[in-house]
Amino acid sequence: MRLSLRFILPLAAVLVLIAYSVLPLVDKLIERWFIRDLDMRSAVIANSVREPLLERLGSGSNARIVNYFNRITQDERLFAIGFCDVAKGELIATKTFPKDLKCNDITAVENLPARMLSGKRGMLHVTVEPIEAEGSRIGKLVFVHDMSFIQRRSAETRKFFFYFFIALGCIVSLITVVIAHMSRRGWVEGTRALLRGEIIRRPGGKKTATTPELQPIARDLRMLIRELETEYRPRDENQVTWTPETLRSILKTELRGEEILVVSNREPYIHVKRDGRIEVQRPASGLVTALEPIMRACSGTWIAHGAGSADRETVDSNDRIMVPPEHPSYRIRRLWLSTKEEQGYYYGFANEGLWPLCHIAHVRPTFRAADWEQYEAVNRKFAEAVVDESGTDSPIVLVQDYHLALLPRMIRNRLPNATIITFWHIPWPNPESFGICPWRAQLLDGLLGSSILGFHTQFHCNNFFDTVDRLLEARVDRETFTISYGGLQTAVHRYPISIDWPPAAEFTAKPVETCRTDVRERLGLPPDHVLGFGVDRLDYTKGILERFMAVERLLELQPEWRGRFSFIQIAAPSRSSIGQYKEFQVQVRDTAARINERFGNEGYLPIILKIEHHEHEAVYEYYRGVDLCFVSSLHDGMNLVAKEFLAARDDGRGVLILSQFTGASRELPEALIVNPYDIDQCAAALHVALTMPTVEQRDRIRVMRGLISEFNVYRWAGRMLLDAATMRRRGRILERSSAE
Repeated sequence: MRLSLRFILPLAAVLVLIAYSVLPLVDKLIERWFIRDLDMRSAVIANSVREPLLERLGSGSNARIVNYFNRITQDERLFAIGFCDVAKGELIATKTFPKDLKCNDITAVENLPARMLSGKRGMLHVTVEPIEAEGSRIGKLVFVHDMSFIQRRSAETRKFFFYFFIALGCIVSLITVVIAHMSRRGWVEGTRALLRGEIIRRPGGKKTATTPELQPIARDLRMLIRELETEYRPRDENQVTWTPETLRSILKTELRGEEILVVSNREPYIHVKRDGRIEVQRPASGLVTALEPIMRACSGTWIAHGAGSADRETVDSNDRIMVPPEHPSYRIRRLWLSTKEEQGYYYGFANEGLWPLCHIAHVRPTFRAADWEQYEAVNRKFAEAVVDESGTDSPIVLVQDYHLALLPRMIRNRLPNATIITFWHIPWPNPESFGICPWRAQLLDGLLGSSILGFHTQFHCNNFFDTVDRLLEARVDRETFTISYGGLQTAVHRYPISIDWPPAAEFTAKPVETCRTDVRERLGLPPDHVLGFGVDRLDYTKGILERFMAVERLLELQPEWRGRFSFIQIAAPSRSSIGQYKEFQVQVRDTAARINERFGNEGYLPIILKIEHHEHEAVYEYYRGVDLCFVSSLHDGMNLVAKEFLAARDDGRGVLILSQFTGASRELPEALIVNPYDIDQCAAALHVALTMPTVEQRDRIRVMRGLISEFNVYRWAGRMLLDAATMRRRGRILERSSAE
């Protein structure tokens, strides 16, 4: 007891002295902290009120400005607001504004490092923010903050710190006494030796080897410490800035640089022959748009079908090529398919069968046994390529889309330790619709070979759960979002796909005004001509015909837009060997021609149709040069055109009209959401978009761009990779447990 008091009393005295010496420093720190916070708040408020203030200044009514300031000063910390007009030299302020603070004093106050005034309510803090319009300063906003709350906070903080040091002294004293007693018994040394698996010192001083009975305990303790060190990392997505560097960090820390393989039918770069030379093209595909930036960040291998006319001439002896051409950072492994394989697997089963089956676009799916045989064979060929490209027995494989539904199970059979993430980029239908497919059980079995199965929306996840529950003998757990089938558990999650953020510099290098001018000059249109825009693959699910009919209806109901408004439609040719797509292309051309003949005249076309491939730079020029973008998909998993348009509009202008049947509509409610089958509603939305005030456009665009910047493609991939890392850690723990 005397030994304990000998430790406790001096320690307690020292802590009390420290507490009293630290408290004044804490007061100063709190004051600086809150003053900096008030300055930051002033800057934020100034940016927020700039546009409304300029509007009210333009009206010439000081009363409107004062009323506006009074509403802002309802915040208890904001004591008063004033505006000093540089041109007139007058002060427009609330009644609470200090009488002794004039416009002539503002410059001096602005230059002082600490701007404090005395008022009836105690100390007041003054912040001055300049207001500019068209590059010139027109005045200064003066914010007067009530500082009385800082005194209250300081008193509370001093009390907290005093009690904190008393508690700290008690805890440290208690720990000191416990350690002293443990040291006497040699417990600390014994525990350290146990964790190291070395020796234990017996009470008599004799050292002996750790007994075999204690080895499992020591191993479990060491394992627990390692797992705790691994798990103790920030996991709040909202606190992470998702960039390529973030993905690389995940690979390094969470996955320890493990191998990443992407498998898809479509390749990110196609080499084609044109005019006797080889050109590189990027296909018009949302999948490529989303995945290509990820591969640049991860430096993995992309396995895909080589469909370009010059693809064979550009690969090495192992059918590989490094891309992108301008800055190689990952490689493509190309597979070669015969005409028969491509016809049956891609055009037949995938796009005449699964595509219309999953999209509610009123096109009958066609299933043939011969197509199914080719689908199986090509999936098997992709599985062999994955095994060839994998340098380990446990790679991370990202399988993409409906072309490769059998692939996860085939990889699982060849590489049991692989972590397979399958992402289904198109909608998943309800069980009744999916039940049409003759090979429904085989497709579900293939997908459930995945470790993780992802969809764009929770609605599609729920449809998949219902389908498995209806058609397979499997355990569906909707609480944990897992499906247990064939001794394997598959996690089914929602991962809304997105785009690269910020867009590549070359896409937004040209100023918006230059884009507007160049687009209109190229089309032979006057500078004030209003333009709408759509860009899609030439596919019956994209609602192109419905879009054209909405433009026609607009010109019927609002004749003032005739000759003033045109709609540009870029339609990249797609699957042109399929009869339904050929017929659809004819319908699109005929509909555009009919509307142009009805409302057009010499020098004016309501519909400007371009059925040709456009590179991303050209598409972004249209995004930045038009007045609205219309996405009218009849059924779509996500649709990245909507997000690309928003990313391109760094000027805060433009209107997005978005189909309610896209996954994007669930994330972007600030767009004008329409039912593409309701032509009158779509025409009304076009009129609203064409007449929307600039302020409202800016408000809507700002909110939607903010969401895309936060929920970008790196976050989409990062969430899947983090889930894969967690799954791999759990698997290793279970393996060790079963081995023991």
